[in-house]
Amino acid sequence: MSETVQNPREIPNGPRTRLLALSQARGVSLAALSELLGRNPSYLQQFIRKGSPRKLEEQDRATLARFLGVDEEELREPQENSYEKLPGPRAAAEWVGVPRLDLGAAAGAGRVPGTEAAFDTFRFSRRWLEEQGLARAELSAIRVEGDSMEPLLNDGDEILVDRAPRPFRDGIHVVRLGDTLMVKRVASAGPGRVVLLSQNFAYPPVEVAAEEVTIIGRVVWKGGRV
Repeated sequence: MSETVQNPREIPNGPRTRLLALSQARGVSLAALSELLGRNPSYLQQFIRKGSPRKLEEQDRATLARFLGVDEEELREPQENSYEKLPGPRAAAEWVGVPRLDLGAAAGAGRVPGTEAAFDTFRFSRRWLEEQGLARAELSAIRVEGDSMEPLLNDGDEILVDRAPRPFRDGIHVVRLGDTLMVKRVASAGPGRVVLLSQNFAYPPVEVAAEEVTIIGRVVWKGGRV
């Protein structure tokens, strides 16, 4: 059955018009794009024709942008721009963008990392970062995969990693061991040795030579669903 959509000239300018134009240019149906999102086949048709939902969810927008090969901003409602909501000419200077990387740090046995590319951005208050002692941090956000760091870090949590060069001290770090990326508590185990510790006692400590481990950065904040 063929899809029926409004004439683009009858659709308000913005992400709806752009999404319809992109789908037609790529020769992919709105139903197929909806299924790509794990949605009802009529989901995007309703979004374009009836404005329901009012705006695309952030993850849906990111998925569509990657599939269609466009910048995510092309599918964002103008009023969603955080800077436009902030009063005063200095508003933009009060916020810091932190890239969300397309990486998962395994809280488990480890995994081969994905492509280190930013697919989205978190915006943090500059004042809040200063209050947390992170004003000079080199931050990026990645997700936690697995259960070995529970209950401190849960599968699906997002963590902020400070990559700024600093002297090593015991703590929660994202590390690379061989070809795998992991988040672990890293502690000194004597001269030239470190131990990778899990919070979940079902996972035994892993002791290795310090030179075998690359410290990517220190975990300084976490966020996740309740």
